Amino acid sequence: MAQIRKMDCQVEIKSSAEQFFDAFKNKMQLMPKLASQVISDVKLVQGDWNSVGCVRKWTYILGGAKIESGEEQLEAIDDESKTLTFKMAGGEIGNTFKSLKSVLKVTPKDEGSLVNWTLIYEKQNDNSPEPVGYKDFMATWIKNVDANLSKA
Repeated sequence: MAQIRKMDCQVEIKSSAEQFFDAFKNKMQLMPKLASQVISDVKLVQGDWNSVGCVRKWTYILGGAKIESGEEQLEAIDDESKTLTFKMAGGEIGNTFKSLKSVLKVTPKDEGSLVNWTLIYEKQNDNSPEPVGYKDFMATWIKNVDANLSKA
């Protein structure tokens, strides 16, 4: 019987917490430019780009070669703790997981910030693979965005 599990990805970045959080809160439509190594396209499906309830369809590159797609809905924004919560569905994600939530939290440090990206998931069955490839994908996405924000 499948159970709810968690997987964390933590990355220290040079960008300020405010700058990095703003990129994910208000500039998702720019992600194919900010993280072209892992994001090939994003389209707005429902709502506007930055409000709770909006739905976006992503086309992304997993493991450096495999192109996948899926939709995410923005479930919550917490400006004070710099946390965003997303519900993922459809595409390959829907085939592998009964549920998948993604929680992005950015914490300021003396220099730069710490990004913690947590996947909360339930596999379709015990034979479904763990989302290890998504952990690497998230780390690359964070590093790509940080590198582009550091240039600005």
